Amino acid sequence: MDKSLIRNFSIIAHIDHGKSTLADRILELTGAVDTRNRRDQLLDDMDLERERGITIKASMVRLSYRSRDGKEYTFNLIDTPGHVDFSYEVSKSLAACEGAVLLIDAGQGVEAQTVANYYLAKENGLKIIPVINKIDLVSSDVPRVIRQINSVFGFDEEEIMLCSAKEGKGVIDLLEKVIELVPHPGGEAGNPAQALVFDSRFDPYRGVVIFARIFDGSLDSRAQLKLMHSGKVYKIEEMGVFKNLKYCPAEGLSCGEVGYFICNIRDPREIVIGDTLTDVKNPCSSVLPGYRVPKSLVFCGIYPVNPGDYTYLRDAMDKLKLTDASFMFEPENSQSFGTGFRCGFLGLLHMEIVQERLEREYNLNLILTVPNVVYRVKLPDGTTVEVDTPAKLPSAQDIEEAFEPYVKLLMIVPVDTIDSACELAKARRGIFESTEYYGEDRMKVVFYMPLSEIIVDFYDKVKSITRGYGSLDYEFEDYMPTKLVKLDILINGTICDAFSCLMHKEKAMSRARALVSKLKEVIPRQVFEVSVQAAIGGQILASEKVRAAGKHVTSRCSGGDITRKRKLWEAQKEGKKRLKQFGRVEIPQEAFWEVLKI
Repeated sequence: MDKSLIRNFSIIAHIDHGKSTLADRILELTGAVDTRNRRDQLLDDMDLERERGITIKASMVRLSYRSRDGKEYTFNLIDTPGHVDFSYEVSKSLAACEGAVLLIDAGQGVEAQTVANYYLAKENGLKIIPVINKIDLVSSDVPRVIRQINSVFGFDEEEIMLCSAKEGKGVIDLLEKVIELVPHPGGEAGNPAQALVFDSRFDPYRGVVIFARIFDGSLDSRAQLKLMHSGKVYKIEEMGVFKNLKYCPAEGLSCGEVGYFICNIRDPREIVIGDTLTDVKNPCSSVLPGYRVPKSLVFCGIYPVNPGDYTYLRDAMDKLKLTDASFMFEPENSQSFGTGFRCGFLGLLHMEIVQERLEREYNLNLILTVPNVVYRVKLPDGTTVEVDTPAKLPSAQDIEEAFEPYVKLLMIVPVDTIDSACELAKARRGIFESTEYYGEDRMKVVFYMPLSEIIVDFYDKVKSITRGYGSLDYEFEDYMPTKLVKLDILINGTICDAFSCLMHKEKAMSRARALVSKLKEVIPRQVFEVSVQAAIGGQILASEKVRAAGKHVTSRCSGGDITRKRKLWEAQKEGKKRLKQFGRVEIPQEAFWEVLKI
């Protein structure tokens, strides 16, 4: 294939700015899908993505487009997520492209993730085309958004494209602009093959499907592939391109093209995203840079409700990691739930999506523990250990100093809500850094904040305060000293490690009261009284009791001497004491989810 007729580009934007809708219109205009098969979010192949209306995983498709000058061009298009939790998917996609379409909502303007994605594209050296979408809406204010783009990114008004992805206005002009501005891929077909593995998925019938971008040289279907990092060699069973939403086998792929490889790989752990593929007979001399390893920010335990499902859960996580390289896990044991996994996520939404995918796609019933961030603890001998679970926290006398992760938080909010947003950030132990006007009615606010204060409900609070117009983005900054304590929940005097959590000392009292109050509501009544307590070490901070379920033992005593009834009541009282001593409190799965929301 003539590489001068290839364009590899990605669509990047803040969440809900119309990326998937624009991808749908491009697919329709290039003939990739006919009118009969038309539906929304064509590239979002998960039911979960359509239900929530968000893109969770980047999707790639190859398209053919005849330009106005009569030439037939090949587009390799990647639609990316917009939520901050899935920024790793964006960075993966950008590494396989030469250009990016930066989409901005005509009503909402420049948002926090818009800025973050712009700088991701700049770091990768991509040609960026700014596009204002949703110009057909009544709420659109194009002149204001143009001024924002000019002041934030420095684009001139002539460089900014206008379109309505929903109605298809301006989409053809955008494709022509992609041909004009996005450079064609480099490399020479005669050089040794060098390809970057940027994605993969598991097919139950054919094994692992590898998606790769050829940066140099060429590969044909008779070649043997070598993974440079692992050194393993595989025979190609099938190769081709994902064109018009279908797998299309091909005899070979050359530099600049994006395709798939099937090599009958059954173990998902053999594939590493970011690895370099080459030909065994004529290998390349160096590996491609690959990707920066994603750093998990939130950790929690995932356990099967049925202990016999442990091996199925392990297989499911291996397969899920193929499509989500930012998901980390390792085996863990719990006193309450037995054997499970300690899992790392990029954020709370990422955690929720992984849990739903495991349950839906692999038919598993799971329990999740309270999420924690990774703390660092300095011991008296000078060594530093990382603590990602309450069970790993050393005793108080062994802690010389504790540190917690801080992030640089970027909020873009309306001017009239700036005070409320700053008060919220300060209440969460945020340290103010700067403010800056974004156009006439918006401001950028930067805080340094503990990650633990953001992961649960901070985003929802910002949306509520700003009436839905606020947005935020954050990136890890550094570890700073903190006063770290472990809050334990005791059920009838026994520690339930699933509810234990690490936190700043100042937040312990309010958190303890909230936890025991919520548990009092969600733990069902037993035939004996249940005591729920929150404690730090031996100090009880809060306590509640779940009343015993009553049984009318004197219902058959219609009359007679009161001593007969007292005798029955005393026997019942003694029985409840015995049950309380030996009985086990059954805690429903819903209780764990309710605690996560506190």
